[in-house]
Amino acid sequence: MKKKFIAKKSKKRMHLKWLAFGAVAILSCIFTIKILAHFTLKTSQEDFLRFLLENQNAFVKNSRSNYSYFHQLMTKIIDLDITDPLSILNTNYKGMTSSDEIKEEPEATTTLKDPNPKEVEEPTIYIYNTHQTEEYKATSFAEYNVQPNVMMANYILKEELEKRGYQVVVEENSVAALRTSLGLNYAGSYQVTKQFMEQAKQKYPSLKYFIDLHRDSISYDKTTLQVNDTSYAKILFIVGLENPNYQENLDFTTKIADGLNQKIDGLSKGIYKKEGAGVNGVYNQDFSNRTILVELGGMDNTIDEVYRTTLLLGEVLDEVIQND
Repeated sequence: MKKKFIAKKSKKRMHLKWLAFGAVAILSCIFTIKILAHFTLKTSQEDFLRFLLENQNAFVKNSRSNYSYFHQLMTKIIDLDITDPLSILNTNYKGMTSSDEIKEEPEATTTLKDPNPKEVEEPTIYIYNTHQTEEYKATSFAEYNVQPNVMMANYILKEELEKRGYQVVVEENSVAALRTSLGLNYAGSYQVTKQFMEQAKQKYPSLKYFIDLHRDSISYDKTTLQVNDTSYAKILFIVGLENPNYQENLDFTTKIADGLNQKIDGLSKGIYKKEGAGVNGVYNQDFSNRTILVELGGMDNTIDEVYRTTLLLGEVLDEVIQND
């Protein structure tokens, strides 16, 4: 009887030890995170992280209403939204990197020049890239050490529109160079292209349509459409709702998106409307009621896939503008 009593007592002590150990472990984690949360990274690191997170997945929603009670509780305890990587920029941790300062690689300040320049007198279409260095998969031009990027798409679209009788201007000034001279970070690229747009409009008052070509950063299966034996780079349009006159841009963009899907069903992924904290919300679309932002393909698309889609984009733009 005495042995049974001792065994029960020993078992009870073991349970208490494990409970105490678990409590100490949880409290230690919370305490450590709280302490580390007081250390912030230097500005250069913040800019670098923002650069990495800039090209967000267009399908990530901003709503936090459906999160579990556990997530909400943990968010309050550690003062960090664990489902939102952007929140890490405001609460970062010392010792996460091998050095005290992360140096961002210098961004290219040279741009692709028009292979077939033409004199223009009264152009109506202006093509530019807020993010000029967004690249596609290196395949076709690998042997020439040329990395295809969104600026190549500019000239494909320009040529296609010129075939249909339009006069087109492509912006060749470097966004990175002016941004650096103004002391702006990567997020300031839209401020730079706003200046370029104003200069272009001043030089060519006839300009009416402004096309900002980008490249998405999501996976290949989400940016590619296979039709029989031919693959195309999908298109996603972005409309900022924080422009008070966004509706006209939205209506115009809708016609283009619908027109693409009439050519090939599924080629356009539609329109992503953006507003709220953590996003730009305007994208220079307050400059004109005919300013469109196009996410053309993704980082794993080839320039051949981009080329096929751009030809169709030029065709649809012509049809929409003719009826505008």
